[in-house]
Amino acid sequence: MELRIFTEPQQGAIYDDLLRVAQEAERLGFAGFFRSDHYLRMGSGSGLPGPTDAWMTMAALARETHSIRLGTLMTSATFRLPGPLAIAVAQADHMSGGRIELGIGAGWFNEEHTAYAIPFPAMGERFDRLTEQLEIITGLWSTPVGETFGYDGAHYRLTDSPALPKPVQQPHPPIIIGGGGKVRTPGLAARFANEFNMPFSSIDDTKEQFRRVLKACDERGRTTDIVLSAAQVLCIGESEPDVARRADRIGREPAELRANGLAGTVDEVKTKIQLFADAGVTRLYLQLLDLTDLEQLAIMAEQIEPTTD
Repeated sequence: MELRIFTEPQQGAIYDDLLRVAQEAERLGFAGFFRSDHYLRMGSGSGLPGPTDAWMTMAALARETHSIRLGTLMTSATFRLPGPLAIAVAQADHMSGGRIELGIGAGWFNEEHTAYAIPFPAMGERFDRLTEQLEIITGLWSTPVGETFGYDGAHYRLTDSPALPKPVQQPHPPIIIGGGGKVRTPGLAARFANEFNMPFSSIDDTKEQFRRVLKACDERGRTTDIVLSAAQVLCIGESEPDVARRADRIGREPAELRANGLAGTVDEVKTKIQLFADAGVTRLYLQLLDLTDLEQLAIMAEQIEPTTD
């Protein structure tokens, strides 16, 4: 099981907080450092000092890390036009030496759109726009140097684009698509994704969504080369008081976290990781909600190991 770290800085963090976690995750041997792409906090807390931009963060981390992979879970297609997004991701890929991954979704949090004057269409249109964005981004990246790219869609049109710059990774940085949608999400994953991610779900729901994704891949004649991953909130302790203390710091109850996250003592967490592995998960994103608690990373690295066979 490959382990990656996943953060939610909209809850309250500055770049230095993210840098500290990313560098520690890299030092400890975790395979990736990922962050959400949100502009508004969720739930309790002040959210101070305010949001940071996901792709500005990735570009900066690209220059201050060396081996860890970097990306988003998930960039919202409503936040950025597809052409500028393709440029930003390709540039960050260059800045990192080819370590960037693009997680992208349709967007779902209405309040952050209204808070920052971002249009928020109905769900059907958001999925239509996401589809066009994926067609455009992959089209721009795959167009041979010296040729131009054009696109005439319902929502986006490109004319004689030079389709530059190209990312370091070829044919393009890995694309991650995720979520629990039963029809369009598996179809998009089968068509575009290198990885499918099921976030914050039970073992049974994860297995069922993987079944839909693999069925969609089979219907497209695609071999089973798609990576299947999951994301779970992390709350691990070497004793029950440690677990309770960490749960309290993020405003959650230990029993609820055990049911809905990767929580408990080391042995409990090991057992649940194995259950996800049995469900087909080969990559697990550990949501670290308390960015000051680097000890959790050390426990995972030393007692579970970031990458296991």
